Amino acid sequence: MADSATASAAASSSSSSSTTQSKNNLKAYHHLTSGALSGLSSAIVLQPLDLLKTRLQQGFGDGEGANKRRRIRNVAKQVLQEDGVQGLWRGTVPTLVRNVPGVAIYFYTLSAIRHRLSSIPYFAVTIPIAPSSSSTTTTTSSSKSAIVKLSSGGNLMTGAIARTSVGFILSPITVIKARFESNRYANYHSIPSALASLYRTNGIRGFFQGFTATAVRDAPYAGLYLVFYEKGKDLLGRITGIPNAALHSGSGVMAAVLATLITSPADVVKTRMQVNPADHPTLRKAVVKVLQDRGPLGLFSGTSLRISRKAASAAIGWTVYEALLIFLRDRDGNGNKNAQLNKLS
Repeated sequence: MADSATASAAASSSSSSSTTQSKNNLKAYHHLTSGALSGLSSAIVLQPLDLLKTRLQQGFGDGEGANKRRRIRNVAKQVLQEDGVQGLWRGTVPTLVRNVPGVAIYFYTLSAIRHRLSSIPYFAVTIPIAPSSSSTTTTTSSSKSAIVKLSSGGNLMTGAIARTSVGFILSPITVIKARFESNRYANYHSIPSALASLYRTNGIRGFFQGFTATAVRDAPYAGLYLVFYEKGKDLLGRITGIPNAALHSGSGVMAAVLATLITSPADVVKTRMQVNPADHPTLRKAVVKVLQDRGPLGLFSGTSLRISRKAASAAIGWTVYEALLIFLRDRDGNGNKNAQLNKLS
């Protein structure tokens, strides 16, 4: 009886710190695996939206319609006529090459930076524990998310650093992806040959074409996105009984819409610089060229598609990522608890 009481007391006393410890006990491969699966799912499902967005933004064409905004229906019809249904998935291979390791590395980098910043009082967020700290309450509270909470400033910094760093590493694949999706590079049939062609025509600099615009877009986008995502979870989390999938997907959609609207001009300029570097050699000249071709509204070309793509990607990506992390956390957490109880008994 005494041993049983001791075991119960030990389990109860550890429940208050189990939330933080369980998140910290998640291994690097947990984040990498969850991120890779997240990137794989969203890349395959959403590639047609990416392709249509690129075609809308590239701004090329002949005849009197060259400077008019292309409608999504017309672009989709053109793709289907030229390449059939499979044409909507042109560029999927470079997308997978970029997204699967890219999202995996991004989520791992994100978690590593968040973990470091959480030890700094300025960025840390203390989650109050309810007076009735039963194991059921703790489990219910901690099951909503498996990532460390930070202040808005911490989220802004973390998202910007992680996204820009990974974006620089994957810049060559990003350039190739944009060109595969464009209709100007029909001679691209494989990633190695595309990289070789890019190097012959533009040298090493070609691998990082448009990275300045990408960084200008990604740094604020990723930072703002993470801030909005966490705020969304706080707001939706107040709804009693909301499923985790609805919490994460709803927060992701809200964050994606807001962050995408703010950073859309940088995305348009980035695409122009990557697809047609001759006419858009620098950030300033690219902005001027877009304004000359389409006016101020040209800076928001393809925004509706980008919002659709980003919102859907966020819903799929964060739901898959957090769900798998929660599963791994709870599985490992239950295993550790059982081991501790076995020792005590």
